[in-house]
Amino acid sequence: MDISSTDFNGTGYVASEQLLSAVNVAVTLQKPLLIKGEPGTGKTMLADAVARSLGKKLIIWNIKSTSKAQEGLYMYDTIQRLYDGQFGEEGVDDIARYIKLGKLGEAFRSDEQVILLIDEIDKADLEFPNDLLWELDQMEFYIHETKETVRAKHRPIVIITSNAEKELPDAFLRRCIFHYIDFPDPELMEEIVRVHLPDIEDNLLKQAFEVFYDIRAMKDVRKKPSTSELIDWLNVLQLGGIPADEIRKKLPFVGVIIKKDEDLEVVKQKMV
Repeated sequence: MDISSTDFNGTGYVASEQLLSAVNVAVTLQKPLLIKGEPGTGKTMLADAVARSLGKKLIIWNIKSTSKAQEGLYMYDTIQRLYDGQFGEEGVDDIARYIKLGKLGEAFRSDEQVILLIDEIDKADLEFPNDLLWELDQMEFYIHETKETVRAKHRPIVIITSNAEKELPDAFLRRCIFHYIDFPDPELMEEIVRVHLPDIEDNLLKQAFEVFYDIRAMKDVRKKPSTSELIDWLNVLQLGGIPADEIRKKLPFVGVIIKKDEDLEVVKQKMV
């Protein structure tokens, strides 16, 4: 496969050339793509954009602090089997009836190649990534209860996101293509905004951008406003008919981009 012959071209998703290249390299080499970046930079949306661009189904595995790797493979519903046995249901001896595939298992069993998003992998404990090394390498796993090996019919395109809250194991990182999404500069941000708000007025956009980037530059602001919050703010400014020259003076609807009391105090002191 020629990397230069575009597979994912970012249609409907504004991406840097480096990100487009990282996606296509990962697809070509059949390796997981690990995307890091601060919250709100479009990491999760990337997987949806890749799926739409390539015309493939998207399977999402949302990771929580309590998530275990096993859940992504399969779960054996012993409780349901016990319940069925007590009430004389037929087929209780067929253990396969009580095996439910997880998101990774679904991706492996799919009759067509899918996009598998493992979202916010750094939320889980440190052993979680290591517990998936074999499955992501060999594209198979073993179901002990039925003595069955589940092999991927078609190797899924795996996209993994991380908010960089924890360092991931070196053994895991070696198996991934890595890309860090930098926070968009104003030029790229304008492209992103105009995809979502094509009719936004130029001066409103200019004034809001200046305030937004000034807030992000304040060292004492703990939670920097994100891209998604900026788009929401611009939308409400536009819907509210707020004059562009009032944005810095009055900070209308500032709660859309500032979510902490202490950050709001800092912004008011330095701006209003």
